[in-house]
Amino acid sequence: MEKILVIGALGQIGTELTAALRLKYSFEQVIAADLPFPSNGETGYIQLNVLDKPELHALVIREKITQIYHLAAMLSARAEAHPQKAWELNMQGLLNVLDIAKADRLLVFWPSSIAVFGKNGPLINCPQHTVTQPSTLYGISKAAGENLCQYYWEQYGVDVRSLRYPGLISYSSPAGGGTTDYAVDVFHHAARNGRYTCFLKASTRLPMMYMEDAVRATLELMAAPADELTVRTAYNIAAMSFTPIELAHAIAAKLPGFRMSYEPDNRQQIANGWPQSIDDKFARRDWGWRHRYEMPEMVSSMLAGLGQKAV
Repeated sequence: MEKILVIGALGQIGTELTAALRLKYSFEQVIAADLPFPSNGETGYIQLNVLDKPELHALVIREKITQIYHLAAMLSARAEAHPQKAWELNMQGLLNVLDIAKADRLLVFWPSSIAVFGKNGPLINCPQHTVTQPSTLYGISKAAGENLCQYYWEQYGVDVRSLRYPGLISYSSPAGGGTTDYAVDVFHHAARNGRYTCFLKASTRLPMMYMEDAVRATLELMAAPADELTVRTAYNIAAMSFTPIELAHAIAAKLPGFRMSYEPDNRQQIANGWPQSIDDKFARRDWGWRHRYEMPEMVSSMLAGLGQKAV
């Protein structure tokens, strides 16, 4: 029987991935862990610091863990403000998980990001195998982490799998300090007061994905036979790509009167180094990845979800 540990379970990805795992397996088979406790008092979580390797290993042994989803990280904009803390969390945390997985033969999921790409990479249909020269601390840690995952697979046989997530959009939890977070924040402001000031230029095109697709991609990758996977750094996955002004028009079509203004800040420089669209043919070939949500369906689902929460 599988016993699963989700580290960083209260984050943007962790919130929905934990729920999906508990639906697929059972509540008892999925241990949700994070450094803080839920602010709303919700039960079913334990407190865990991934940087405390002895504590983490003791938990793995005690609970007979077979899979780890390691999601704890400091995201792009926040990492630029706290580079040393970000490097420690993003890299030492991954090393701790990989070492324990090596010792106990665990299956591991670790998320990468389009932040691994840099200004010297292709902007359109950025391929699976291309130059990765990120200009942010977050991207550097993700690029190093990808190579570390491949190393543990090749040298020790650790079955670690990864996805290069694009910007992720969800109404279930707040954004976590990333450069694509405008595409989450805008919906909260649109539903509340019909106005939003975007921190990127109106024309900044970035790859995006609805969280339901991202969670499904994660579960499908983890269920794929190991011998059918040809990428052991991190798979490109793609869905939609759009600009802030395109998103504003799509929201205004559902909420007449909505207005977005633009005041680019330091996150614009980060976004300038990322691709505008992603080529994910390896994921589609190796394990049958197909996205379901385009922008119109995503906008409708986001607004409906926020309306249900506000009731």
